[in-house]
Amino acid sequence: MADEEIMNSGNGAADSDSDPQVATIAQYIKDLSVESPSSPQAFQWQTQPQLDVQFNITVDKFAEDLHEVVLKIEVAARSDQGVHFLIDLSYGGLYGLRNIPDEALPPFLLIEAPRLLFPFARQIIADASQNTGFPPLLLDPIDFGAAYMAQLEAQQGGEIGANGANGGAPPESAGQPAEASDETPQG
Repeated sequence: MADEEIMNSGNGAADSDSDPQVATIAQYIKDLSVESPSSPQAFQWQTQPQLDVQFNITVDKFAEDLHEVVLKIEVAARSDQGVHFLIDLSYGGLYGLRNIPDEALPPFLLIEAPRLLFPFARQIIADASQNTGFPPLLLDPIDFGAAYMAQLEAQQGGEIGANGANGGAPPESAGQPAEASDETPQG
């Protein structure tokens, strides 16, 4: 009897029309720009470049159950001598979402979907930096959950500020966390 319950509760169960469902339909490079404007001189520079890494997340709804999430990562490697390389990647994912409560959509679209996209975007950036003649750049993992929570706190602080309680201004990019870090190329 327990075997019947297990068999009927898996994927494709007959009563799953009302269960939450998530599917990755496609992942793709939407835009990729790679520049090494100071080559070949940059290969002779003795200083280690400083890295500036920024990310942004955008979400577009295409249909009732279809959302596009785009993870944009910008990397700039600079030193006192000049620009070593610039990489600008927009990596998208198309997600089918069914029976997801409205309050669960933002956490999925701004935390889980980017977390699913990040390893692929990381590999593209590593390959792109290596193809410019530099060692592959292996980005540290991004804590999308912490970025989402920081964005929510900023929005809530902005709402309080708009009411005159703390004088803060509302955030400019609601639902689109950004982060900066200084890293050195690994290699």
